[in-house]
Amino acid sequence: MPGRRLLAFVLAFVCALAGCATRLESPPATTLGASIARTALDMLGTPYRYGGSDPDGFDCSGLVQYAHASHGISLPRTTALQYRHVRQEPPNLQPGDVLFFRISGRVSHSGIYLGHGRFVHAPSSGKQVSVTRTDNPYFRDRLAGVRRFR
Repeated sequence: MPGRRLLAFVLAFVCALAGCATRLESPPATTLGASIARTALDMLGTPYRYGGSDPDGFDCSGLVQYAHASHGISLPRTTALQYRHVRQEPPNLQPGDVLFFRISGRVSHSGIYLGHGRFVHAPSSGKQVSVTRTDNPYFRDRLAGVRRFR
């Protein structure tokens, strides 16, 4: 019996520690935007694939299109067309908003804002869908605009 008590104690201790572990928190899905952000965040680790727009592989605009389509919102396929799809910028940044970046002189990259200064995107060939901070100098200096598709 002492062995069972020890096992129960160890299991309880491990479970308590697991609850304290640091993890990437998903935004609460209380709004459509937060639900879109959560859908994109669920794709974390998916490989980059040029022209990809499904869980087998994404490019940046494919991830944006997929996350929105999962919630009944139809968007054009490319970053440039998505950027031009809605001209008005939202007055304040909210989860689910799409950040657009000007790379090499043209709007050619995008990601979905998660909240708390983070966005999820499919960065480039050889990489995976990942989370980046909005204050990352590379992206901060290239921000072209924000769109809200709802």
